[in-house]
Amino acid sequence: MNPKPDPNRKKYIEVLRKMTPERRLQTAFELTEFTLKLFKHGLRKRFPDLSKEEFHKLYLERLDKCHNKNY
Repeated sequence: MNPKPDPNRKKYIEVLRKMTPERRLQTAFELTEFTLKLFKHGLRKRFPDLSKEEFHKLYLERLDKCHNKNY
């Protein structure tokens, strides 16, 4: 079963192709940083009572689960 095509995907690809390689890389770094902040914010909302040390440990454990270990 194929999911419905995203009508914005074509525009997104066009925008990416117009960027320089340097700008695409910078955008990737910015998106990664933003994603990590959202991830951390969501964890803090779920576990507001953890100490800084406990929270950091949880953050690293959860982050580790997100990584592809095949490479």
